Amino acid sequence: MRNIVKGVEPMSLIQYRATRNPDPNYQGYADKDTLRAHLVSEQRGLCCYCLSRIRAEREAMKIEHWHSQAAHGAEQLDYSNLLGACLGNEGKPRGDQHCDTRKGDRDLSRNPANPLHRVEDVVRFSGDGEISSVDPVFDAELNDVLNLNLPFLKNNRKSMLTAFQDGLAKRGPLRRAALERWLREWNGESEDGALRPYCQVVVFWLRKRLARP
Repeated sequence: MRNIVKGVEPMSLIQYRATRNPDPNYQGYADKDTLRAHLVSEQRGLCCYCLSRIRAEREAMKIEHWHSQAAHGAEQLDYSNLLGACLGNEGKPRGDQHCDTRKGDRDLSRNPANPLHRVEDVVRFSGDGEISSVDPVFDAELNDVLNLNLPFLKNNRKSMLTAFQDGLAKRGPLRRAALERWLREWNGESEDGALRPYCQVVVFWLRKRLARP
């Protein structure tokens, strides 16, 4: 999971909220294709939770309400509450589901798109691909609500980190400037566009490496 910087919301969403409809709601909002495109762009092509690849197509992602529509109806058209999520093994047994599909109508204590929630400051990645949090409440949610430590997700994160580390090993001793350059690249500071899936596991490792005395 990584911090998400929300951009400008779709004009069609602003206009729909301003209609004379006495009860504008998410189901009545017709321009979801534009909404998907905005969410995928600001999330750099990654799921808001597991960081797998998503595309701005109905069949390739879900529009997630961080605060569920069922419990927080007043926020169903609030752009700060809307995120782009992967399909999360939709249709499979609940134990195999993850992200929004697993979450359902349950709430999370931290929103990756809320800068006050500082998800990057509290999330950790281990060498075997496990994700955890120094916040006990959020740590439980990563496992019980989002199911982010499914074996295949852990393996995907581990494979990404191992491939990166193997590439560094072939380069020999690296100077701090080189590690800082890699960090900017993996964190998306070097250029716009989509990031690598599961990139945050490498970002976390690089930050730890650079924090050494």
